[in-house]
Amino acid sequence: MSHTALPNQHLQNLKPQRCLHTPFRPCTSKLQCSSSLHAHRENHAPRLSRDQPQVLHIRPHSRKRKSPVQCQAETQSDYRTHSKQDVRIVVAGSTGYIGKYVTKELIKRGYNVVAFAREKSGVGGKQSTEQTQKDFQGADVRFGDVSSKDSLRKSAFSEPADVVVSCLASRTGGKKDSWAIDYQATLNTLEVAQETGAKHFVLLSAICVQKPLLEFQHAKLKFEEALQSAQGITYSIVRPTAFFKSLAGQVENVKKGFPYIMFGDGHLASCKPISEADLASFMADCVEDKDKVNRVLPIGGPGRAWSAKEQGQYLFKLAGKKERFISAPVGLMDGIISCFDGLTRIFPGLEDSAEFGRIGRYYATESMLVWDDKQQKYVADATPSYGKESLEQFFERAMKEGLAGQELGDAAIF
Repeated sequence: MSHTALPNQHLQNLKPQRCLHTPFRPCTSKLQCSSSLHAHRENHAPRLSRDQPQVLHIRPHSRKRKSPVQCQAETQSDYRTHSKQDVRIVVAGSTGYIGKYVTKELIKRGYNVVAFAREKSGVGGKQSTEQTQKDFQGADVRFGDVSSKDSLRKSAFSEPADVVVSCLASRTGGKKDSWAIDYQATLNTLEVAQETGAKHFVLLSAICVQKPLLEFQHAKLKFEEALQSAQGITYSIVRPTAFFKSLAGQVENVKKGFPYIMFGDGHLASCKPISEADLASFMADCVEDKDKVNRVLPIGGPGRAWSAKEQGQYLFKLAGKKERFISAPVGLMDGIISCFDGLTRIFPGLEDSAEFGRIGRYYATESMLVWDDKQQKYVADATPSYGKESLEQFFERAMKEGLAGQELGDAAIF
């Protein structure tokens, strides 16, 4: 509703308007907002960015300007002014690869954490409820199903929460799984959170949604749109570049003297990965920092961007081995994808196999960096850095200590 033209004689008769970020506090603009008509119009001007999803062409770290009334109302009901032990945070996807780090980081910071998980969780569903409770000492561990709103209401949100942190992600990237988890289950979590009065929602997304070609990217984007247009709850959307584990697949092969496999010349794509612990710390910052409210936040780790060949060269150097590379043509992957697409017409159950091929091709040819739409290219310098651990440090540790805790599980295909 626009308020761009309001004659003075109507100011006395204004009805309270509901503020976007504080729906339970009416904004009576007659005296609260300002004594001037100019301030009134400023405070109630249309907020177009709220209705235009920040999906593809967003500037990193962009955010909306708030009115004085919104700021005042938020301060009065702001969970950030409370003791951390009184701030209840529900973590959805707490036993996922990143979810585990996020949950433990929030516990360490002293929050009242509810770790919501499946009864059989972890890689392959092998982790028991007892192990989950042991892993999350200091948290209130609840079990249920994110695909069921009733389960969320009865378990995760049986008491009101202040903040929700969603680390939900499809396990494989398959089409049905992507829409079931990246969109619908995450939407279920948001809607139940709204019912119980949650104030803020921190979402773990992915930087690759900038250029959506894959099913899981479209599913994530659709949820991002739903979150950005949700009433009565603020958000922080975190889009990390790449995780260290996704670059660790060839460490053991290089140690044994096997060739390093890459696509093309090894410089088709680059990334600026972030460690799991650093990403967890950044997401916890999103709970605390007001400057991260209502923002889409691409984030990478410290240091420069690395191409596949540069990663291989560094691994050979650490292993003390002579460099040996195998270059696979991208066209080979295109042929495999086309083959599966054709077979899918006869055997529909193979549609995910074709999608897995497309995922592999995407990561081989698209950089995990901020995309500059004007320049039509990825820009490493525009990709924010955060954290302490660099890729070099991770590779050094992996060479010495192995990859315990870096199991890829269902994601091994990538």
